Amino acid sequence: MTLPAALFTPSWHAELELAYALLDGRTTPVQRRHLGPLRVQKHLHPEGPGVCQHIVVHPPGGIAGGDSLAIGVRVGAGAWAQLTSPGAAKWYRAATPAQQGIELQVEDGATLEWLPQETILYAGALASLDTRIELRGSARLFYWDLVALGRPAAGERFASGQYRARLDIRRDGRPLWHERQRIDGGDGLLDSPIGLAGQPVFATLLASGEPDAELLERCRDLRVAGVRGDLSQLPGLLVGRCLASEALHARAWLIELWRLLRPALLGRPALPPRIWNT
Repeated sequence: MTLPAALFTPSWHAELELAYALLDGRTTPVQRRHLGPLRVQKHLHPEGPGVCQHIVVHPPGGIAGGDSLAIGVRVGAGAWAQLTSPGAAKWYRAATPAQQGIELQVEDGATLEWLPQETILYAGALASLDTRIELRGSARLFYWDLVALGRPAAGERFASGQYRARLDIRRDGRPLWHERQRIDGGDGLLDSPIGLAGQPVFATLLASGEPDAELLERCRDLRVAGVRGDLSQLPGLLVGRCLASEALHARAWLIELWRLLRPALLGRPALPPRIWNT
């Protein structure tokens, strides 16, 4: 039997919507809707009832041309959600762009930790990422993003392809952070000393709040092999940046900063998710 060509789709379109609420002192998922291959595993409370941990899973394991992913998260007043991923997000070589859109909304008194593992862009990938974060009232945020260009271990440089990203953070409608990135495969920016300086990995950390001068200096003094990083304090927002030779090194730098900053900015000791060790 010959099936109609319309039944075969060359790309994945996936959506995930999550919402959390504080109910009787416990952060509880109150919405979990998915369409296509995007899921969360069973929610966990490894730190007690106040913090709900979810692991976002993309079962295909990679993102190809024409794929579209959309994630929406709302953390209700007073709730605390921590989201991470089980492994790297791989963007494959493609003839057409793939897209990812993330909308994060954190209500007054709520906390969101967005701590995914790395994004790996294969040579020839065409990736477009758009992240928008809205903080309300006294909402707190700890966010990072880690990007690896090419696969250095396999001798692959990001000689072709394109990476586009936009990140907007607002508090009560007022801009806190607005950034646009564009990296073309083979561009001189990859090796320029005012660009990536030959390093295939870069990462950004953004955290609401202002640590004291002593803690900020400890963070700046942090040394991880293969990483060159530093931090800047803006009004109400701490910004960390690094370049690295390997994603593993950049991730170690981010985690060590999180260990130092979480107690001061969020009031809880840093308990790494178990999935980071698997």
